[in-house]
Amino acid sequence: MRVLLVEDDALLGKAVQAGLQQQGYAVDWVRDGIAGEEAVLNGDHAAVLLDLGLPRQDGMTLLAKLRRGGYQLPIIIITSRDDIPDRVLGLDAGADDFLIKPFDLEELGARLRAASRRAAGRAQAVVEHGALRVDPAARRVTNEGVEVALTAREFSLLLQLLEHRGRVMSRVQLQEAVYSWSNDIESNTVEVHIHHLRRKLGRELIRTVHGHGYMIDIPPAPGSAASPGIGHAGQAGHAAG
Repeated sequence: MRVLLVEDDALLGKAVQAGLQQQGYAVDWVRDGIAGEEAVLNGDHAAVLLDLGLPRQDGMTLLAKLRRGGYQLPIIIITSRDDIPDRVLGLDAGADDFLIKPFDLEELGARLRAASRRAAGRAQAVVEHGALRVDPAARRVTNEGVEVALTAREFSLLLQLLEHRGRVMSRVQLQEAVYSWSNDIESNTVEVHIHHLRRKLGRELIRTVHGHGYMIDIPPAPGSAASPGIGHAGQAGHAAG
């Protein structure tokens, strides 16, 4: 998941960025409200972590602007303001969650996963697709009951495709979903990750739509004709960086 962090405190921003990257997130960090607005308008982020006391444009103004503009991405306020009226104002203005500083980075990661799950319309934490089970919290993948070792990028790419089943995603969309601005990206990076996922999970899982991108098909409804099974490569382990 690619996350935008809008935070002017250098020490906290660096800690949050590093902590979330260790959890497998791609994190873009800007330090004022105007830069945050431009990043949302020009980027492809799955969620925003938004401080309120920002230079140039405060967080509440940015939040209101984004919601008025129709932006539906999850926004989690992170602030030292712990008064109930501030929380109510932020949530009523369109924030999805509210976290008071200082906070635990593991809790922040869990809140991001919950917000992403709600945005994707999922009630369950684990994503299932046939015999494939993906646990975003544990960063664990099993196929036909066998654990499959994926790198952090492979895991993020797989989750992105699963959360958009039935929709073709271009190479650029996939690239922007799993890499931050600071990453050096080679032109064939996505293709390499797709190749590795097919090798580990079966070639039939991810379909190439020539000239457009890649997709995972929506599985057939129970009782309909069975879709091809997903083979497994028999590799054990957890997603690794």
